[in-house]
Amino acid sequence: MPPDLRPPDRTPDPTLDPQTPAPSAKPTRRWPVLLLVLAAVILLFALRSRIPFDWSTLGLQLRSISPLQVLLALLLTHLGLWLRAWRWAVLLSPVRKSTTTELLPAQAIGFTVVALFGRVADLARPYLIARRTQTPVATQLAIYSVERAFDLGAAAILFSTTLAFSSANMPHHEAFTRAGELALAATSLVALLALGLRFAGEALAALTARLLHPLSPRLAELASARLLDLRQGFHTVSSLGEFAAALALSLAMWLGYAFVYVTSAHAFTAAPQLAALSLASAMLLLATGMGGSLLQLPVLGWFTQIAVLAAALHAFFAVPLETATACGVVLLVTSSLGIVPAGLLAARVQGIGLRDAAHTAAT
Repeated sequence: MPPDLRPPDRTPDPTLDPQTPAPSAKPTRRWPVLLLVLAAVILLFALRSRIPFDWSTLGLQLRSISPLQVLLALLLTHLGLWLRAWRWAVLLSPVRKSTTTELLPAQAIGFTVVALFGRVADLARPYLIARRTQTPVATQLAIYSVERAFDLGAAAILFSTTLAFSSANMPHHEAFTRAGELALAATSLVALLALGLRFAGEALAALTARLLHPLSPRLAELASARLLDLRQGFHTVSSLGEFAAALALSLAMWLGYAFVYVTSAHAFTAAPQLAALSLASAMLLLATGMGGSLLQLPVLGWFTQIAVLAAALHAFFAVPLETATACGVVLLVTSSLGIVPAGLLAARVQGIGLRDAAHTAAT
């Protein structure tokens, strides 16, 4: 599962010492999650009689997928993780020289924590990298912000390009082409914002704080802090070569994520709509999956992600609901849960507790 593109929602604390061991996780209140699970179960039973769904067909679809295609999708996901570690090394190079191999375990552990504990633990990666590289946490949070900016830009470029030049035979072609054009316009705005932050970040942050302060002083403070984080991060890109390398790695990584979706869909060789899924269609499905993962909760988020993907496949490409649900399950495994074994192994080798990492990122 490709990760959330939003910047972190709190101001980094430059006084944090990456050498300090992570605090032990305290018992958390689980009743809100239990209530959500109970509500989902009740809703499922309430809708069961209204939505025709053949569970035996779902099982048949899951048993008939191509293992080789699923394995290829998993390999592409791990390749994306390696590219992400390489990009982080490029962004970190003005502060400290590092290697992809040194940063790869923290990437695997971080995405494993997100898969198991939800999106709230997404900041585990910068904390783990800070401890691994003996650098300030504030520096890694700034790089995290820039990483998200490159993610957003690369995803928007690929999304707009593939949809703008997609085949006219594609279902809902006009609507998708319009979406691609809007994404291209959004990409241009993001590029302008990045340039503005790079050369006039303090002025933009102050202006944003003044505009938002009448609405909410807290929101104004957070928005200003996030812009300053991005400005600090963009200053880590000290040369045109580093910028070009980071952008190229971002494009390659997101193109790989798109092919994870293509390959996972092609694993359903008995479903014509999925066996012939195009790259443009996969980009649309990838964007849908990204939206469905924004508020990912522990465990329950797996089922919401499957439901969002299944609904998109059923609505956009007329895939039968059972087949669409089976494809959603495979996509969840290949794009998100497939990282978990590598993350567990890396955590065991480095002596890192996943609960402690999640607790550190969420507090």
